[in-house]
Amino acid sequence: MAKVQGECILYPCYFNAGYSRVEGRRVRKSLGVKAPVITDLERALKRAGVKYRVEDHHHPAHCARKEGRIVAEWTEGKEALIKKVAQKLEVRK
Repeated sequence: MAKVQGECILYPCYFNAGYSRVEGRRVRKSLGVKAPVITDLERALKRAGVKYRVEDHHHPAHCARKEGRIVAEWTEGKEALIKKVAQKLEVRK
């Protein structure tokens, strides 16, 4: 399904503290988590009150990793959504 206006696509690699910016991380390391998965992003979006859907796609730079992606209903800037989700992520124990 194609992206439409009012939606933002999020990949787990955006929040992976173990990745460099070149590898796809989009948050400061201090906001990132170790090896995030789609369910982590789902919980963070629920906490933030953002509607979303999960799709079985991969990040273009990580075609071998079938991580999935989330399409969130969001009309503000993508960086604002990424920061909001990063702040709601919890470290898994």
